[in-house]
Amino acid sequence: MKLSLNTVIILIAINSLIFFISQSTDLTSLFALYFPENKNFSTWQYISYMFMHANLTHLLFNMFALWMFGTQLEKVWGGKRFLIFYFACGIGAALIYTTISYYQFNQVYALLSDTGLSGFDIQDMIDRRVYPSNVLSEDQAMQLIGTFHSPMVGASGAIYGILVAYAFIFPNNKLILLFLPYPIAAKYFVPALIGLDLFSGITGFSIFGGGVAYFAHVGGAIIGFLLMIYWRKKLEV
Repeated sequence: MKLSLNTVIILIAINSLIFFISQSTDLTSLFALYFPENKNFSTWQYISYMFMHANLTHLLFNMFALWMFGTQLEKVWGGKRFLIFYFACGIGAALIYTTISYYQFNQVYALLSDTGLSGFDIQDMIDRRVYPSNVLSEDQAMQLIGTFHSPMVGASGAIYGILVAYAFIFPNNKLILLFLPYPIAAKYFVPALIGLDLFSGITGFSIFGGGVAYFAHVGGAIIGFLLMIYWRKKLEV
């Protein structure tokens, strides 16, 4: 049975419902995506994190993007293929984010281990959110402690995959950035946006402020790109 062309609206409704439920009931420890070594981690969080949002602004931005770009893709693909693409990008984004987080975490962990600290001692410091300032810089400590304790939420990874697909299918459609009110073709806009996220993830510099999972954005874009390459011959319109 084919899904109707209301898949995007259903996703928006579910995201909105979960957000408003989370305002009165703490769902973070169950549904946000935690670092795998954290006691709150569960495998289903690779899906459930996509339906959690940090605040109303986060929800509104993501749902607006989902509606604006996802609606057009669903018209081309149909609901079933759109849903497969959406979840593939979201799950892939989380897996790539976790892999990079593991690498960054272990780099800092090794610095502490090299000083002779035991695994128990290091874990105790992480749990108490303290660090030896003569060994780690503040940025390194935040990398270690923040990665372990701070969960990831939001549909942005899936949204970035959708942006890539939109640029493939509608490359000449003009888009506008909020801080750059000049129309730019999607084929230029989307790569530039992904490049900005990659730059921010590598350097730590961001015009959007802290607390953004840039590598999840880039991860969703990578999965979206690979899927579009795989589907290219079937998606000509």
